[in-house]
Amino acid sequence: MVNSQQVDAYIMANKKYFPDEKIPYLKEKLASMDSSKFELVTTSSLKDPVVLLVVSLFLGSFGVDRFMLGNIGYGIVKILFCWTGILTIIDWFLIMKKAREYNFNSLALIM
Repeated sequence: MVNSQQVDAYIMANKKYFPDEKIPYLKEKLASMDSSKFELVTTSSLKDPVVLLVVSLFLGSFGVDRFMLGNIGYGIVKILFCWTGILTIIDWFLIMKKAREYNFNSLALIM
């Protein structure tokens, strides 16, 4: 079992990578897992929402932000309609939330 100080330290260090409403669930799941799985969770790479926002601002028209999140289909659609700019502007408001959801879902697969 993982002690609560380790869980609290992980949550404090990585809170910005996950949706706020999922933090209590994440905390509960982390506290109930064994130390080998917790070590796997702590070594997993997370997508930084701020970095994805910057990428979206500069390269979002070409779908790079969505390709980074593994949304290949949506990235291709953004490339096809890059001349409109509509999808790019919409993603400026959504990409940080999508990055946090991506991080949570990737951890949920490990847990």
